[in-house]
Amino acid sequence: MPRKAQLQLPASRRGGVWFRWKLITALSAALCILVLISLHRHSRSSVTLPSLSAARSRIPLGKYSGDRPKISFLFLARRDLPLDFLWDRFFKGSDQRNFSIYVHSIPGFVFDEGTTRSHFFHNRQLKNSIEVVWGESSMIAAERLLLASALEDPSNQRFVLLSDSFLDSKDQRYTMKMFPVIPKEKWRKGSQWISLIRSHAEVIVNDDTVFPVFQKFCKRSLPLDPRKKWLYLKHRRHNCIPDEHYVQTLLTMRGLESEMERRTVTYTTWNLSAKKAEAKSWHPLTFTSDNSGPEELQGIKKINHVYYESEYRTEWCRADSKPVPCFLFARKFTRGAAMRLLSEGLVESSTDTTTTTL
Repeated sequence: MPRKAQLQLPASRRGGVWFRWKLITALSAALCILVLISLHRHSRSSVTLPSLSAARSRIPLGKYSGDRPKISFLFLARRDLPLDFLWDRFFKGSDQRNFSIYVHSIPGFVFDEGTTRSHFFHNRQLKNSIEVVWGESSMIAAERLLLASALEDPSNQRFVLLSDSFLDSKDQRYTMKMFPVIPKEKWRKGSQWISLIRSHAEVIVNDDTVFPVFQKFCKRSLPLDPRKKWLYLKHRRHNCIPDEHYVQTLLTMRGLESEMERRTVTYTTWNLSAKKAEAKSWHPLTFTSDNSGPEELQGIKKINHVYYESEYRTEWCRADSKPVPCFLFARKFTRGAAMRLLSEGLVESSTDTTTTTL
């Protein structure tokens, strides 16, 4: 009994000890939560976004101190590059210190002697490529992977997104489901095939707000079943092609719209004479061996203005206040057209001309 009595404390001291233990327990729990949060953030940055870390190195073009800034050519391919021999002629004779090449293809595809006729593309494929569905948000994800890989090289200061062949749609709409993350007044549309400066490329790679909304709500509608036309009348179909909205909308939301040119550097001519039934899925006209001669190519090179039909205005193409050709690239060209361009000497290396075909 005496020993038991010695272990007992006055009520006031027992209350103080209890309070201190409660405080220690609370602080320990809080510390554990902070550690878990820290580990969670670390795991997200090191596991889910490993290829995007290079985008944090912001190197303004005007302050770049390397040997020379480079142009990064980013190819978004379905598998191989059908016109690689044409690009080989374009790159041949150029100083390879002036440009870099990155290709996003299907996972596991390797560009080597057996899959490409141009050594410029050897082993230039991304090792972290994903499955891409044309017209879906996976297109944006692939573009972001290309930009992230190119940003790992501080010398890359200009980025040009290119493709082998593709399909475009003109029936695209904003949905209020994107609000309030993406306000309707910030919704923009433009070409997928763009040219970027480094600071804009970094914004795209670092984006973790707008892209998830595009993944969820900006989707291509399924082809309309002629047997179920009543569904179209009852429910207005929503068709959103993310790769023609994402970059323009994102940069606008970041307050960078004034830094963007409103035109693409890739020439496309649309089949405006298509039948009304086909107008909802316009395709760009394809250049074949019959319509890809000297006159057509020179006609593209001479274009120095763009007419915006919906705005009833003309914009003249300029650089440093001087008139320049509007387009550096053109699409879509068949293999037969590419062979004619080469055989007739209509395509020169990048050191001799500013326009190539795609």
